[in-house]
Amino acid sequence: MAEPAAPLSLKRTPLHALHGSLGGKMVPFAGYEMPVQYAPGVLKEHLHTRSAAGLFDVSHMGQVALVPKSGKVADAGAALERLVPQDIVGIPAGRQRYAQFTNADGGILDDLMVANFGEHLVLVVNAACKDADIKLLRDGLSDVCDVQPLTDRALLALQGPKAASVLAKFYAEAEGMRFMDAGPRMVDGLPCYVSRSGYTGEDGYEISVPAAKAEQLAEALLSDNDVLPIGLGARDSLRLEAGLCLYGHDIDTTTTPVEAALEWSVQKVRRTGGARAGGFPGADRILVQFDGGATRRRVGFRPEGRAPVREGAPLFASADSAEPIGQVTSGGFGPTLNAPVAMGYVPTALSAIDTRLFADVRGQRLPLRVAAMPFVPNTYKR
Repeated sequence: MAEPAAPLSLKRTPLHALHGSLGGKMVPFAGYEMPVQYAPGVLKEHLHTRSAAGLFDVSHMGQVALVPKSGKVADAGAALERLVPQDIVGIPAGRQRYAQFTNADGGILDDLMVANFGEHLVLVVNAACKDADIKLLRDGLSDVCDVQPLTDRALLALQGPKAASVLAKFYAEAEGMRFMDAGPRMVDGLPCYVSRSGYTGEDGYEISVPAAKAEQLAEALLSDNDVLPIGLGARDSLRLEAGLCLYGHDIDTTTTPVEAALEWSVQKVRRTGGARAGGFPGADRILVQFDGGATRRRVGFRPEGRAPVREGAPLFASADSAEPIGQVTSGGFGPTLNAPVAMGYVPTALSAIDTRLFADVRGQRLPLRVAAMPFVPNTYKR
């Protein structure tokens, strides 16, 4: 029997049929039909990723090659630095770095990964932003780079403490890679791009594979008893426990990297006094915040009770104050902690660890405390 047609507005990844055969519950996400969970459910999928290995379909993300017209990858790096506040020129071959596209006000247009493949750069951008990102790159960098969307590739994420031992069965050198190593690799005889990275806080890998071979590779990985397919629900709870931002929620065009507590991602060479300071959109505002601080800050929260405090909940300085002082941007139950966790923005003066605040949840003021992130320690292999 033929598969029912997807709504005209929704796209499908190369693994759509596999999700169906695995019992994935499909939902709309960033313009795609994506699995939110499988039969075990979000809680078990989350805990399995923390204890063994989970396989995620992240093929909805955008993959883009920046090929320097000069043949010198440093030229592509210097060009990309016009659009991001990170040190791209300094990324060694075979490594990748987290970055943000910024706008003229210092807000974040998208966050992305940038890898140096030796002769060109490869970017991974968010699904909902990828068309705008590709236009931004073409408008801003076409004088120096050929901007090549890699639309014929799928993207898998293998995450968890057993990810290395699983992938080593298909790529012998997998365990020798370090966190943020990236580049072309042969995996199960297929020409892939592999990075030791992910968005769960766990050790793991992202594997870009030719779209026509994506199902073959996914089935090979899933044949290992340590690997289960994992949906978007657990991906979200995992990244929340890891204190990682979700674009459009915790960061957006109204938040700067400094307000978002992402200062660590901006290297000294691009800051005031650095050899290539500024030169990116919003540099005046962002560099002033680096030097003098921002008025608000993204922080983590641990609610004092058992009730989750979810996105959109207003925050108050006291149980009876009238005016909200901030807002929760992500929140839910942390399965690893068996407790609720959240993150959001508060005035910098109220951002110190253990500061007690209150969230309004359905008309009730629930106490919570500012907490250090990540909520669950990461296990990256450095």
